[in-house]
This record gives sequence, C-alpha cells and structure tokens, in this order.
Amino acid sequence: MTAESTPERPPALATPGVPGRTAKGLRSGSVGLLGSVALGLSSVAPAYSIAVTLGFVTLVAGHFAPAALLLGFVPILLTAFAFRELNREMPDCGTTFVWSTRAFGPYLGWLSGGWVVQCATVIAMTALGRVGASYLLDLLGLHSLAANGYAVAGVAVLLLAAATAVAYRGIHFAASVQYVLLGLQLLALLAFGIAAFAGDGGAGAETPSLSWLNPFGFDGLDSFVQAVLLCLFIYWGWDALLTVNEETTDAGRTPGKAAVISTFVLLATYLFTAFAAISFAGTGTEGLGLGSPENAADVLATLAPPVVGDALAKVIQLAVCVSAVSALLTALVGTSRATLSMAAHGALPQRFARIHPRFGTPAFGTVFFGVAAAATLTLLTIVSTDFLGDVVLCVGLLIAFYYGITGLACVWHFRHQLRDSARGFLLKGLFPLLGSLMMVAAVGRSAYDMYDPEYGATSIGGVGGVFLLGIGSIVLGALVLLAARKRFAAFFRDGRTAVTDQVVTLDD
Repeated sequence: MTAESTPERPPALATPGVPGRTAKGLRSGSVGLLGSVALGLSSVAPAYSIAVTLGFVTLVAGHFAPAALLLGFVPILLTAFAFRELNREMPDCGTTFVWSTRAFGPYLGWLSGGWVVQCATVIAMTALGRVGASYLLDLLGLHSLAANGYAVAGVAVLLLAAATAVAYRGIHFAASVQYVLLGLQLLALLAFGIAAFAGDGGAGAETPSLSWLNPFGFDGLDSFVQAVLLCLFIYWGWDALLTVNEETTDAGRTPGKAAVISTFVLLATYLFTAFAAISFAGTGTEGLGLGSPENAADVLATLAPPVVGDALAKVIQLAVCVSAVSALLTALVGTSRATLSMAAHGALPQRFARIHPRFGTPAFGTVFFGVAAAATLTLLTIVSTDFLGDVVLCVGLLIAFYYGITGLACVWHFRHQLRDSARGFLLKGLFPLLGSLMMVAAVGRSAYDMYDPEYGATSIGGVGGVFLLGIGSIVLGALVLLAARKRFAAFFRDGRTAVTDQVVTLDD
C-alpha cells in the first residue's frame, strides 16, 4: 500500500489457533496466555520500576506511598478494561492507534495512538538503559564507572544494541527469554520483602499499618496528583502485550485477559514491596529513611545490603539490571509492531511494514527504535546526567494523555451498545469513562505544575525540564503531524475508513 492509495486487504489475523502468517506477515499463534502475561509484566519491569519510583513517591506522599500505589492502580485498571474490550472487537497490533482512529479520526489517532505512545516508549527506554547499565557496572565492581554518567550512557547503548538483536529474532524467542528474566525479578522482590519484614531496621523501623492505605492522607492536591502520576509510570507497560495480539492464540480474548491479570499481579507485588521497605527503613530523612533525597533514585540499591546482606544484595542488583534489560526488550517488541500497523494503514513509510523473511519480525522498525533510544539517551546525558526523575514524571504525563484518549475511544466506539446489558454499560462505558477522566485531570494538573523550573531536577530557559519533555513531545508531535499530513494524504483523508477495512472485527 502506498501513501496515495488504500486498497482492500485480507483480514489482519490468521485463523485462531492455526500457526501461520497474518496479513501483515507476523507469525500467528506464537504466544499463549502465560507468554502474554510474561511479556506484559516484563515490559513494566517490576523490579526496576519499584526501585526507581518508590523513593520519589515516598518523598511526595510519606507513609501514604502505598495509598498512592493503590490510587494509581485505579485508573490503570479502569483503562485496562477499555483495552480489553477494544481488543476483543478489533485485535490489531496497532492497538490504541487503530482504536483512536476508528473513534475520532486519523488526526487524533496518529497523534495520540501513534506519536505520543512511541515518544513515551523511547524516553522510557533511556531510563531503562541507564539503570540497567548502572547496576551492571556495580555488579562488575566498576563503582567509579557506575558513578560516571557518560560511562553509564556508553554501557546503556550497548545494552540497547543487545536488546535490539534479541527483539529482531522474533517474538517466540523473546517470550522464552522473558520467562527467565521475569522469574528472577519476582523471586528477588519476594525474598527482599520477606527479609525486610523479618529483619531489624533499627531506629527507622516502623510497624506496618493499614492507615498507610488511607487515600485522604495526602498533604494537599499537589502532592496527591504528583504521587499518582509517578504511580502511573510504575504500572505502565502492560499494554505492550496487546501489540503482539496478532501473534497470540485466540487473539480476541487472550491479550485482554492477560492485560487484566498483569495489572493485579503488579498491584500485589508493589504493595508488598512498599510495605516491606517502609516498615524496615521508615520515611525519615536520615540514614536509610525513604524520605531522604539521597535514597530516592534507587531504593533497592540502598536497602538491599542491610536487608539481605551483601551477597544476596548482588542478586537483588542482578534482578534490577535484568528487569531493565527485560523491559527494553519488550519495549522494542511492542513499539516496532505498533509502527508496523501504522505503516500497514498508510500512516508511516512502508519501511516500517517490512517483515524479516526468516524471523517474521518488523526488522526495520526494531532497529529504528533501538537507534532512536540510543540517540535520545545520548542527548539527555549531554543535557544533564541527572535526568532519571524527570524522565519518570514526563513519561507519566504522556501515559495519562494516551490512556485518557483510549478510554474515551472505548466509550465512543461502544456508545450504541451501552444499554444492551449491565456488563456492557460498566466495562465498555462507565469504567473506561471514569479512568479517562482521571487521566485527563492528571494531565491538566501536572502540566500546570511542571512548567515551574523548580519542578523536577532540570530546567531549560526558565521552564521545567519535565514540562519540556512531556508537553514538548506532544507539541512537537502536532507539528510533525502537519508535515505527515501531506506525505500520507490518503490516510489523513480516509484513515477512519481504511482502518475499518483492514482490521478484524470479532463478535462479543
């Protein structure tokens, strides 16, 4: 298909359960329910996410960090229902790009479901690469290099290259690798939590309390919004499993089930780890206290040695390193398939739709995003070696933006079915709408706060670095869209119809 025409295509999916190739050239039936859950959890990178986020959440929310994790989970779960229902109706590896285009037309579909998703992924990959590289250097005993931002960036680029090579070889191979990597992460967090509950944390130790889950304990609206935005980052990534829906057995149902299962597994893991860390170290600003800015960037690196001892702390370090690399791998798998769909629908150059003849993967897209992440990492490192916290906050804003649009797309797409049943009203209407409104509110409030140069760790020209990364990415996308509109005129003229013709619509 060229940018100037949108010929009819065969259905995007092969027969469920029958190995073969989809119309886009992907290998159908390659991943089952367990593999989908593993890919979703691996993309979130639970060990990495809790390590780099819990400290920042605690700085904002104090003892109520578990409450922030619980509140952040609510819009995520509501959005997961929207993803599940939309995937059941339209299982396409373009996911929110296709769904938003179907609901609101090509302009918002391209910007929200395409550009913003890819920006969030690439920016998040820079943080993943940096954390993975830092932990790897520490594990190798190269502590001076681990403290050097430029050395860390160099190793991170090598990790990106390795992850790109694995993703290039295919989804089945990637899923097999993820089983091992995910298992190590979850076992390490379980061991850390048990040891923290059983150990003596000294003066900062506190008795776990259900009051830590009190959603009304936040010190004002600003701290509430910032904490929840941070928690959106900690859960984000599970939707990557939906980008392999065309390669999944029972593509209309399995990915949706896996999405909901993944979010509940994450909630249990994070609450367990947060309660354990706070009970052991407390939220004070001295020593091991999680209220200390010095400990915020990496809670597990600070607490692992006193909790489990130096030897097992190395295993925790390995788990976080593996977690970051694992998420890099899944991010590459997901984002290359999303752009494959965009190219198949005429919204990107056809190079992104090229499938490797042997591995059945979108080869060009995989390499492209590996290179893009490496270039972004290098640029951010040159601007500031202390960009990790800003990346977490900025990605949280981008997540809220496109999750909010997806929730609204669900409500709009199913608007004529909402009176058919109570289930349809709740899962296709009310829940996605509530989740979307929460996301939109988070975007508006956080964008206002982020403009302040004191917000986050960096600022440029009197404007907060988080604002420039987050809102700046959306504004840049709108400008790029104006140029793309001319090159891909057929898509922007007939995008909604073309997308309708090229996806499989399944009955409830």
